[in-house]
Amino acid sequence: MGKVAYIFPGQGSQYVGMGYDFYREFSEAADVFHSAEVALRSNLTDIIFKGPEDELNRTINTQPAVLTVSLAIYAVLKAQGLPQPDLVAGHSLGEYTALTVAKGVELFEAVRLAYLRGKYMQEALPEGAGAMVAVLKLSPEKVEEACRLASDVGVVEPANYNSPEQVVISGERQAVEKASQIVKEMGGKVIPLKVSVPSHCSLMKPAADAFRLKLAQTPIKNIDLPLVQNYTAKAHTMAHEIRENLYRQIFSPVRWYQSLQYMAEQGVDTFVEIGPKNVLSKLVVQTLPHARVMNVEKVEDVEKVIKTLR
Repeated sequence: MGKVAYIFPGQGSQYVGMGYDFYREFSEAADVFHSAEVALRSNLTDIIFKGPEDELNRTINTQPAVLTVSLAIYAVLKAQGLPQPDLVAGHSLGEYTALTVAKGVELFEAVRLAYLRGKYMQEALPEGAGAMVAVLKLSPEKVEEACRLASDVGVVEPANYNSPEQVVISGERQAVEKASQIVKEMGGKVIPLKVSVPSHCSLMKPAADAFRLKLAQTPIKNIDLPLVQNYTAKAHTMAHEIRENLYRQIFSPVRWYQSLQYMAEQGVDTFVEIGPKNVLSKLVVQTLPHARVMNVEKVEDVEKVIKTLR
């Protein structure tokens, strides 16, 4: 086996009840949930386990919720003997989970950053003014062309380069709708996403600028475990670089499949997704069909993954 990377999901992987089996069965997971609630002085655990779904899907709740569940699962894996990976990465919000796992930021601070990131993003635009759409069966170059052609009616830009087969676009609703129509005429398929803000486009620059001060005030340390960041699709270990890339990530596209290709070039052939659902595992398969892919979402996944990696 070559090198191993642990990868962590972002917004869109959430669902009511996620992580409850870990919370119920492992004190290590329960401690993470309780610490997150103390950090936010909120009833985050109730929202995660009981919903309602609309409340969980609000960006201001989704971001700390997904991070908390992923870190709770990781805490259990680590207590059970999960070995250290060679690299870590996360999709959008998941980058904060990965940074926490790499010991670049403490859990308390990571939860607060996730909450504030979601808060500023939620406040950047009125509810319903923006939209995001996943584009399938069209090359990234064609998707970029569709966005250019639709930009005469508003902001619309590639937001997530998820795989060679999937690019998410983001922006003002009217422009996203026009780009979607152009995509269909080009032979692509579109899937509207259930999100409350149009992430990773220039509309989020005000949110990023507001968040930048909080990033500057947060203790972020140099790390030994390389973090592959969305903005550059390269590994970073220095705190000042990590902080700047986290800022730019908010209003720039997530270069996910480029990050996967970079990790493969570094010798990674095994990817373990830790967190709710298995969205990233599917994207790895689309991008690197020969890679070994595992995901840990349920308690029954723990023993199998640890046994494989030892």
